[in-house]
Amino acid sequence: MNKLIEELKRRHQWAAANTFPSTSAVSEFANNLVNWLFPEHTGKVMNETELEQYALVLQDELQQLLQVMQTQLPDTAAQLAAHFMAQVPAIYEDLTKDATAIYQGDPAATCLYEVIRAYPGFYAIAYYRVAHALHLLHIPLLPRMITELAHARTGVDIHPAAEIGPYFCIDHGTGIVIGETSVIGAHVKLYQGVTLGALSIDKSMAKSKRHPTIEEHVVIYAGATILGGDTTIGHHSVIGGNVWLIKSVAPFSRIYYKADGSMNIVEVV
Repeated sequence: MNKLIEELKRRHQWAAANTFPSTSAVSEFANNLVNWLFPEHTGKVMNETELEQYALVLQDELQQLLQVMQTQLPDTAAQLAAHFMAQVPAIYEDLTKDATAIYQGDPAATCLYEVIRAYPGFYAIAYYRVAHALHLLHIPLLPRMITELAHARTGVDIHPAAEIGPYFCIDHGTGIVIGETSVIGAHVKLYQGVTLGALSIDKSMAKSKRHPTIEEHVVIYAGATILGGDTTIGHHSVIGGNVWLIKSVAPFSRIYYKADGSMNIVEVV
């Protein structure tokens, strides 16, 4: 027991010097921001004055979160909060495009309101885009906490450092994994169980590109696994369900398993 107490003492001393905001506080900020952008979630409608005032409230909430971890930040909490809020219009624009892509890509969707209110894919993308903006400001841990909140709720695991273009569609969503160095172009659609992962988990590769690049207008069906930083899926390709890929494919490719279990690759020139 004495050995454990000594170890816990060191851990608590480290935690005291490297403080971070509580998960509940981070969750509240992310939730408040998304609800402000998309009142479909709460039904609370604000007038112009209230919208402007609430923007300042959100900026203050973020500043307070960042103030707790000021010693680990590249700039002051106030400046970073202001920089983030300046990015919110672009976040909103991309999320509006994402919602449109989900609505247009799913025959079961009856309207944009349904997509924004009820689709787990949109929820996961919204939290990712908030987290990614924070990541670009070199804020530690906080972005990962936000995407993990969405992961817990939706089963969609998107690393905040991944680069994802607009008109991103996640259909169903459960079990999707998008790794840290993944690059995804515009108008890409992923179904449940898709993994964009790394071929190696060697810690020495932490700073290298380990995850695939998916070019624009690609559809990847359920259960497909695409691995490796050198792997590129060419634009306008379709990757069939349960396909396993560790090499690049040309644009306009069609890849799927035949009835005999062999993989069929059709490249359209």
